[in-house]
Amino acid sequence: MSFFKRIFSSEKKETLDKGLEKSKTTFFSKLSKAVAGKSKVDDEVLDNLEEILVSSDVGVNTTLKIITRIENRVASDKYLGTDELNEILREEIAGLLSETNSGEATEFVIPIQTKPYVLMVVGVNGVGKTTTIGKLAYQFKKAGHKVVLGAADTFRAAAIDQLQIWADRVGVPIVRQNMGSDPASVAFDTLQSAVAQDADIVIIDTAGRLHNKINLMNELTKVKRVMQKVVGDAPHDVLLVLDGSTGQNAFEQAKQFTAATEVTSLAVTKLDGTAKGGVVIGISDQFQIPVKYIGVGEGIEDLQVFNKYEFVDSFFK
Repeated sequence: MSFFKRIFSSEKKETLDKGLEKSKTTFFSKLSKAVAGKSKVDDEVLDNLEEILVSSDVGVNTTLKIITRIENRVASDKYLGTDELNEILREEIAGLLSETNSGEATEFVIPIQTKPYVLMVVGVNGVGKTTTIGKLAYQFKKAGHKVVLGAADTFRAAAIDQLQIWADRVGVPIVRQNMGSDPASVAFDTLQSAVAQDADIVIIDTAGRLHNKINLMNELTKVKRVMQKVVGDAPHDVLLVLDGSTGQNAFEQAKQFTAATEVTSLAVTKLDGTAKGGVVIGISDQFQIPVKYIGVGEGIEDLQVFNKYEFVDSFFK
């Protein structure tokens, strides 16, 4: 289809191709076995495809949507050869992602009319939350924006120290207090500092405890309420960071966090180390929340803006 044109630079696309290599290799080795000896897409091929998509962590509901779309294609085209299946998968999955308004961007951008733009980052410990914040700060600074970080994950000293390391590495200011301080107080101070410095974007880290959802909900609500005393409509984006390598567990975390707070965008990390890349497709579809960023490597440039066409092209080519 015409929309599978090169959108990223060749260097970014190479990184994406490499980052999704494990997922792609696993998927296609299974698909090759499923269609071996078959010349057309029949019920048996579709049953096998359904199993492959589910085992690739696309998720049951999203898989059924994809299978229905392909069944409709088979019915309308009368005959579909198995050699066309790959192309049809690309088209139908890109179409499915289009329904969530996910993955239209190609660059790290923020609305210029909102200043400071407040990004609150949520997610459990260990998913790559702090690293994602550091890499976002790097990208926004590189784009010419003035960035301020807020260390409101005061539950763990390590979280504050890690964010400090990233702030020093990227060369952006950070507002922090001692471990055990009130997270809302840190967020309030961060926004006041950002306004005083005429910053363009504020990124607030928050605690990632899910063992008591009520406490988490209350804490995040309080952080939001206190931020609004400084910037009336903050936060402008609540970004949930998920570890793509955990597969179905990432679905569960998305379910818990979307119940605890209003999540407006997603970042899926660690896709380079797993064969579970299909989780991006499933989570985007099931939660109807746009995937904004994906992590496809450990390097500072390896957090990418999620673009559905480039993703599907890398996954299914």
